[in-house]
Amino acid sequence: MYAFDFVRPATLDEAVAALGGEEAQALGGGQTLIPALKQRLAAPATLVSLTGLPELRGVCAADDGTLCVGGATTHAVVAAEAAAHYPALAALAGNIGDPAVRNRGTIGGSVANNDPSACYPAAALGSGATIRTNTRDIAADDYFQGMFTTALEPGEIITEIRFPVPEKAAYVKFEQPASRFALVGVFVAKYADGVRVAVTGASEEGVFRWTEAEAALSSDFGAGAVSGLSVEADMMIGDLHGSPEYRAHLVKVLTGRAVIAAG
Repeated sequence: MYAFDFVRPATLDEAVAALGGEEAQALGGGQTLIPALKQRLAAPATLVSLTGLPELRGVCAADDGTLCVGGATTHAVVAAEAAAHYPALAALAGNIGDPAVRNRGTIGGSVANNDPSACYPAAALGSGATIRTNTRDIAADDYFQGMFTTALEPGEIITEIRFPVPEKAAYVKFEQPASRFALVGVFVAKYADGVRVAVTGASEEGVFRWTEAEAALSSDFGAGAVSGLSVEADMMIGDLHGSPEYRAHLVKVLTGRAVIAAG
């Protein structure tokens, strides 16, 4: 580790002001950032902790049928408090990492980092969620822009993520056993106007929507609807855990399993 300043603001305005300083970076649960600091992959001069801001924590159901999750809400809290309103999201949160990770990591930190194998980006994109920041609302379709890349501007803070609650939904992932990140993960959500399918862990471009499967499942919401489809291996991740072809195959298999799990 190296020397840096640590700021723990008490309000959102104080956090925004602190992030306006030179080489300042927001800190959520630190599950990604702290290892990056240790490996010298990141070297901010100031860390601005967001976990002490009460307005960024908690889960609540809105009157318009959306589930609102504060950006500094931990995975464990999402797993517990979203269960009655959005079971698929709660189940996803409850299967991230291990208990230590779930009690420190935050949904806002995960979505802000946009790791190509993280689970929450699939839930946000698959739900057609809205990412609310201290300055604006961003549709998930516009927010995720590639591996570790988002629409966030410097100093912008995720304050809340608003999930439209679907009629049916499920998330299925094939885990990398050491990290429990998704080797491939698929989130399927059925709404009155159609089905959304979001895939994480597979593509070099990060989380993406499988539009062919969406069209097929919107006509027939059953696992058989995707049996005749295939995913191109081009631009799929290839590493020691799986080839591009293997990941492409998993996308199809897990989509079918997610549809079955959704009911």
